Amino acid sequence: MKIKVEIDTTPEEMRRFFGMPDVQDLQQDLLSSIREKMKAGVEGYDPFSLLKPFLPENLRSMDAMQKAFWTAANSQSPDQDKR
Repeated sequence: MKIKVEIDTTPEEMRRFFGMPDVQDLQQDLLSSIREKMKAGVEGYDPFSLLKPFLPENLRSMDAMQKAFWTAANSQSPDQDKR
């Protein structure tokens, strides 16, 4: 027996339903701050530094990030499926 339920709702309605916080104002403030820094051309401004707080410790350097991407890309290689 299969039961399929399809719910047509907006992201805002789902967020409210699950009781998740509304972070839209925070997101807009963050994006406006980033835009201001980029427009001002702050010396030493590094976009990668914005992501550091959101990355796990092992991916906090660009080399580690590249290695992780290469490892993931090579693990999905179609050559591994050859018999």
